[in-house]
Amino acid sequence: MTATAPAPSHDAIVHDSWSRCRDFGLSHQSQPAFGQAAPGEVSALLESQHFLVQTTHQEVLPYYENILANSNCLIMLADNQGQLLQSWGDRRFVEPAQAAGFVPGALWQERYSGTNAIGTALACGQAVHIQRDEHYLKANRFMTGSASPIFDAARQMIGVLDVSSDSYLPPAHTLGMVKMMSQSVENRLILNLFKDDYFQLSFNTSLDNLDSQWAGLLVFDEAGQIVSANRRADSLLGVGLSRVNIESLFDVPLQQLLNQPENLPFALRAAGRYRFHGLLKRPRKPRIQPRDFRPQAPQVQPQTGFTLANINLGDPRVDKAVRQAERLVEKDIPILIQGETGAGKEVFVKALHNASSRAGQPLIAVNCAAIPAELVESELFGYEKGAFTGASQKGSIGLIRKAHRGTLFLDEVGDMPLAVQARLLRVLQERSVQPLGGGEPYPVDIRLVSATNRPLRQDVDAGLFRADLYYRISGLNLELPPLRERTDKAALFQRVWEHHREPSQWAGLSREVLALFQRHPWPGNLRQLSSVMQIALAMADDQPIRVEHLPDDFFADLETEADAPPAREALPEILDLASQYQACGGNISHLARSLGLSRNTLYKRLREQGVKV
Repeated sequence: MTATAPAPSHDAIVHDSWSRCRDFGLSHQSQPAFGQAAPGEVSALLESQHFLVQTTHQEVLPYYENILANSNCLIMLADNQGQLLQSWGDRRFVEPAQAAGFVPGALWQERYSGTNAIGTALACGQAVHIQRDEHYLKANRFMTGSASPIFDAARQMIGVLDVSSDSYLPPAHTLGMVKMMSQSVENRLILNLFKDDYFQLSFNTSLDNLDSQWAGLLVFDEAGQIVSANRRADSLLGVGLSRVNIESLFDVPLQQLLNQPENLPFALRAAGRYRFHGLLKRPRKPRIQPRDFRPQAPQVQPQTGFTLANINLGDPRVDKAVRQAERLVEKDIPILIQGETGAGKEVFVKALHNASSRAGQPLIAVNCAAIPAELVESELFGYEKGAFTGASQKGSIGLIRKAHRGTLFLDEVGDMPLAVQARLLRVLQERSVQPLGGGEPYPVDIRLVSATNRPLRQDVDAGLFRADLYYRISGLNLELPPLRERTDKAALFQRVWEHHREPSQWAGLSREVLALFQRHPWPGNLRQLSSVMQIALAMADDQPIRVEHLPDDFFADLETEADAPPAREALPEILDLASQYQACGGNISHLARSLGLSRNTLYKRLREQGVKV
């Protein structure tokens, strides 16, 4: 997790604002230039911000009426350009000379109105409280104000909410209230946007505050992919939540989370450390498709970001692939990655995406082998409403269009049906996609990366894969070695351990386990290593990982082709298996674990020494 710089102090914010005002050519005697928008301009402004104004007015302000009813306050809502959209409350304190600043369309940017709560909150991107004498323009020193930015579901600043008065406003209280109001607006904007189609999880450390604006809010789909979150969720979890899967945040399987009764609080534990209370709400309009094949985020800890540098641990073949990929990061050249299942192709693609200028755009992963053949076209290319029986009445833009301006990752591309290959080729040639059911084609700007564990050249010769598509997707061929052939295994074991361990787990791997890891064939490659490491860490707790902490099926793979020589090499110090067998009470499983052998190998060695079992 990257540390963030501390927020500037209040004095620093005001000092910087006054400096900007001087740079704008303002003096303390200058009059605010609120401007006077024409009626048509005001109507257009309010129409463009209708959703924000309506959400604030109808769904947020009613909760604060009791707070403001007896106060001499005015609540103002401005857009991200500092233009006033609407105001509510007591206008009696507004001086006649400043009345133009309190109507829709008035400009409160610092360059027009000097240091003020709205303009300064916009400039610094955080909540501020401006006392009377802290206004740069003397004309504005009749009032005190607190303002807090409003961010949308994409974390873009879309407006500012302000509370102002000519009376004294306690800074801490007023600032807290306006921050609470802006957080309420943000939460409502997120819920209104996603409530029909997505799950919503509210969570907090206090059971009493689960439905408050200070609860964390996560919006996610059936696959666990987080599509939106409020800023409070970032704060509670201490991580950024962009393109993260919810299973990597909480110690609860996705299916168990989805099966929670709606609106019934339940206990949550985040990353093995923090305890929360949670509240689940289901989509109002569940999707028609029985399964959702939209891309899922990799199951990694959110604080770990894959880069081309940190996946290169010294193996010559991996180093070659990384260096070649680095040269093509910003080139419009498709890449085909080949390697065994679990060899790290998905991780490599994520690192490649993160290294490019498209890192802030979607990385859409499509497992071509996992989607039923009859659904591949609709999932990839999308469809118009009513295009076929069972189609959503809203239609679907498809996964290719979702990757617009980002990266499209076609995993297991060799399993794509031939009919779909032809359509994909046309999309890549024309840079546009036409949804099923007709309609105009949509232009797409995508970076294409494909991966396969199949010998595609042989499939081309056998007529199983189109030659023209093969040459279209294989601008650069990269090959990732299987784990058993990598020369950087020691560093890789350490990296995977660091990736999965809890902060309290510092003990590491024992020498015996490292030796077993080195000679293990790892048929499941990195995926198997990751699974074994997670199980071992859970069994070891805060102790070093020893042989007895490894899962049973790990030892089954230790049978080698030659079998006898490796097994004898593993037992140089064990001269009398009979006594070992008797000492453990004849428990074959326990003895096999302690020696780092499979049960079959141990049976064979015991028989060789004349031990009857």
